[in-house]
Amino acid sequence: MTAGQGPQGWDQPGQQPPGQPYGQPPQGQGPYGQAPHGQTPYGQNPYGGYASAPAAPDGFGAPRPVERPSAVKLGIGAFLASTVLGILGSIVTFAQFDEIVDRALVDAGLDPADYSDVSDAATAGVVTTTVVVALLFIGLQLLFIWFAWQGRNWARIVLWVLGGLAVVSGLVSLAGPSLSGLLTTLSLIQTLLIVVGIVALAQKPASEWYRYRGWQRARGL
Repeated sequence: MTAGQGPQGWDQPGQQPPGQPYGQPPQGQGPYGQAPHGQTPYGQNPYGGYASAPAAPDGFGAPRPVERPSAVKLGIGAFLASTVLGILGSIVTFAQFDEIVDRALVDAGLDPADYSDVSDAATAGVVTTTVVVALLFIGLQLLFIWFAWQGRNWARIVLWVLGGLAVVSGLVSLAGPSLSGLLTTLSLIQTLLIVVGIVALAQKPASEWYRYRGWQRARGL
């Protein structure tokens, strides 16, 4: 027996160690194609099944491109038309302000002639304040409409909130003191347009488009 060689040359290639059943791998080695005892085969989860593939850099990957749906176009258009009608209604209100004040005094059981001096002084202050507030509100409304058109989901939520408040206000005004026929018609149409805008922007295609636009902005696309 030479150095580095086992008894009777069992460590030579192709020979079976003594005492080892023929066809059985040596101790510490698994069958052909299997890992040794205590080790996990390549690509296999030690707790069962196979190891999961690495996650994509974008989670589930890029979403399917979504064009601006008709629901968004309808909703934004309805809110824009409602804003235009609001501007027209404000102009009519200012033109008929004295008549509206006199009608309110009559409804309260008062004689408008007894309050003519007070009415003239109050009219100037009320009209000035109303014009400033109306211009600010219209400017903000148009700004939110623009951002919602660009796919900003927060602007869509703001339009929902403002639209809901406008609907409640419109219903209260319709149930309140009588207005002129033109103002009543404008208020009714404006309220219906706001309802259409809220419902349209809440549709599933609109939500998917806003989600896609958010994904694009998050990656600078």
